[in-house]
Amino acid sequence: MKLLQLPPADLRRQLAGAGVWMRTGPFSLRVQSDVPDVAEGLAQLYGQFEVRSTHEAFADFHVSVRSTPGLRRWIRPQISFDFDGMRPFKPLPRDQAFPMLEWGLNWCVSTQAHQYLIIHAAVVEKHGRAAILPAPPGSGKSTLTAGLVLSGWRLLSDELTLIDRKTGRIQPLPRPVSLKNQSIDVIRRFDGETFINRASHDTIKGTVAHMRPPRDSVLRQHESAQPAWIIFPKWEAGAATRLTPRSQAQTFMFLAQNAFNYSQLGADGFRTGTALVDQTACYDFRYSDLAEAVAAFDALAEPGR
Repeated sequence: MKLLQLPPADLRRQLAGAGVWMRTGPFSLRVQSDVPDVAEGLAQLYGQFEVRSTHEAFADFHVSVRSTPGLRRWIRPQISFDFDGMRPFKPLPRDQAFPMLEWGLNWCVSTQAHQYLIIHAAVVEKHGRAAILPAPPGSGKSTLTAGLVLSGWRLLSDELTLIDRKTGRIQPLPRPVSLKNQSIDVIRRFDGETFINRASHDTIKGTVAHMRPPRDSVLRQHESAQPAWIIFPKWEAGAATRLTPRSQAQTFMFLAQNAFNYSQLGADGFRTGTALVDQTACYDFRYSDLAEAVAAFDALAEPGR
């Protein structure tokens, strides 16, 4: 059963009670919440995802986003995120409930899923080959990712690149694409038909909204991909679209510093990371025009190149 087949009243009731079981990539979740914005966000953005009865399904992560008790429930109300009885974050204003769920799910994967080398990077795929896009905040990574996904590339992840330590292939985790500040309007102009949910303002990342993942990406979320490129994007006002080679040594050092569990994996993290860099072409990428950026990626992905 898909989440979109669950009537809104049933979704709210189940979230407030035993929870809703969901499958996202290789992980199963049990989500609980008494906050209407969470039910709304799930219905709008996770409609194509599989759901089951929580009474008959195992869950890797048990998470909840709930209103804080006491006066804070009524005066400047707040919400908190819980994972298996732990509360890893401070409470946030209630209108940030859905972004908090998304951030919390990222935290669960990045701190628990050590069967993968987990790199803080977006990743997209075309013609069976995947492009890993690591970049610091403000680089235009999510804008570029959304533009590529809306132009025929498959979304594997907006935030977390999962490298299978046994095969070296990338495990998809196609959840909503997080857009921040000016990126929200850029993507709305780029594709007026794509769904972006209601923005949350004054978060730690500024104004945040989420783009619904494409149906095809969700349906293919168990189909791994072969890494082919590691590309470091950077948006610069007025910059010409330019792809330039980057050294493997520089690339490896950046990935090691931006992998959530590289040090925990020890020698196996080093082996997985070096194997990844050895089999990929590494580039820096500068752009100012999103359509030109997509065209450059499409040219790179042409069969035979």
